[in-house]
Formats: sequence, C-alpha cells, structure tokens
Amino acid sequence: MTAIPSEGRLAQALKATGEAVNAELEILLPVGSGPEHRVHDAMRYASLDGGKRLRPFLVLQSAALFNVAEAAALRVACAVEMVHCYSLIHDDLPCMDDDDLRRGRPTCHRQFDEATALLAGDALLTRAFEVLAADPTHPDPAVRCPLVWELAHASGGQGMVGGQMVDLRAAEFTMDVPAITRLQQMKTGRLIGFSCEAGAVLAKAAPNLRQALKNYSHDLGLAFQIADDLLDVEGDAAQVGKAVGKDADAGKATFVSLLGVERARAQANMLADQACAHLDPFGEKADLLRATARFVVERRA
Repeated sequence: MTAIPSEGRLAQALKATGEAVNAELEILLPVGSGPEHRVHDAMRYASLDGGKRLRPFLVLQSAALFNVAEAAALRVACAVEMVHCYSLIHDDLPCMDDDDLRRGRPTCHRQFDEATALLAGDALLTRAFEVLAADPTHPDPAVRCPLVWELAHASGGQGMVGGQMVDLRAAEFTMDVPAITRLQQMKTGRLIGFSCEAGAVLAKAAPNLRQALKNYSHDLGLAFQIADDLLDVEGDAAQVGKAVGKDADAGKATFVSLLGVERARAQANMLADQACAHLDPFGEKADLLRATARFVVERRA
C-alpha cells in the first residue's frame, strides 16, 4: 500500500491549484466595460479568490495521472469552477436557500442585487461551456464534445439541477438514507464525478481506468456530503464561512439526522477508505487523490 502524503503536501497542492485557477479565471473572466459591466463584476466577485477549489483540484489531479498538458486541464478546471460558482449564486438566492453569507462574505445577491446575481450565474454557466468548446482546451473536437456533454449531463436536470429540485421538494417525501443518497449524488456527486473523470476524457484513457476514477468519485462525493452535514451540526459559522444549523432549523432530513453524528462520521470514513482503494491501478501517482479523500472528511470548513 502506498503512503498517503502529509497534510502539508496536500495543503501546498491545494494552494497552488487555487493560485493557478485564480490566475486563469482572471483571464477567462475579464473586467467588463459598458453598461453590462455590473454582471461581469458579479461574475468575478462570485468566482475569484474564494473556496477550496476542490473540483478544479480533482480535474488537475486526474489529468496528471495521464500526463495531460496542464494548460488544457486548467481550462477544464476553470469551467467546472464556473459551473460550481453559478450553482452557489443561485442556491443562495431568496427563492432557494436564502443565505446571506458565502465563503465568509456577503452572498452575490447581497453584494449586488437579486437580478444581477441571477444573470451572473447564467453568464458563468454559459461561459463554462464556451471555454470547454474552444480549441485551446483540446485540439481534437472528439475530446471537446464529450467534455461538453459530460459537464452538461452532470449539471442539468439529471444531475445538479435535478438534485436541487429534489432538495427543494424534500419535505413532501419520506427521505430515508437511499433517498438522501440519490439526492446528494445528483446535487453534489455528479459535478465531483465529472471533475474526477475529466482527466481520463482529456487523455482518451482506457475504460477500466476511467471506471476506477468514476468509482472513486462516487464514494468521495458521498463522503464529502456527509462531512458537510456534520459541519452543519458541529461547525462554527466563522470557520465554515457560511451559516450553520440551517438544515436542523428547517427540519430537513440529512445523513446526520437519519444516522446520528457517530454513525454518520463512521460512514464518511468508510467511504473515504473505499475511495482510496479504487485508486490502486494508479499506484503512487494517485497519492494526492488519496489524501483528498481523507481531507474531505476531516476538514473544518
């Protein structure tokens, strides 16, 4: 069994990813001009200098397994982050989760206004696909097209958007563990899944290697969500960077409310272990992805 890297090495890698993503987003999301500049300002506010950049990190690490050119992988990583940031803008709106705080500062609609926030989210989503479809992402359209299709599938009605719809209607149903698992696989897991498989798509990798990354992402995504549910119960708002305790206040079923804190934590740890096991075909090259599985269940923010 390969050794898992130290927390310091993972922290350095995450920091480097954040810096690289910010620099690329500065290029891909330039300052606007003319009367429409306000929406560009909101797009940049919601996307730059914030968050863990976990999904871009997964893209870059999966690409590194296959020696994909970093410039290409970085464009895909930024496209994923744009989709993620768009989803956060919309999730925070009063018609959704009605949050005032995101990443330790006012949410986009509080900083600007609801209409601008809505348009900023729309623009980030469409910009993401514009980036994926462009020649600099990959010279082969037979690679770019699957990237566009996969991200669309992960983000739309069969994925993230569909999961948000189920979440909004959750009070109408009996949400047991299988139902919560399906919801979170759609709402959170599909975008994480795309991030983990993107490197294999860019590399035209063998199906068995892509399947290994798909299996890894499945367990990683569920572990991530259980950790999020634990933070909502145990976390500190200042450290987490957003309001906590909202699920309990709303009477929403979560992994923690159904399993209890200790069983939920044990389940998250088991999923992290399973995620690591799926990476065996990649040997030591996947050590940072193994460390990521531990990070998502141990994080405090």
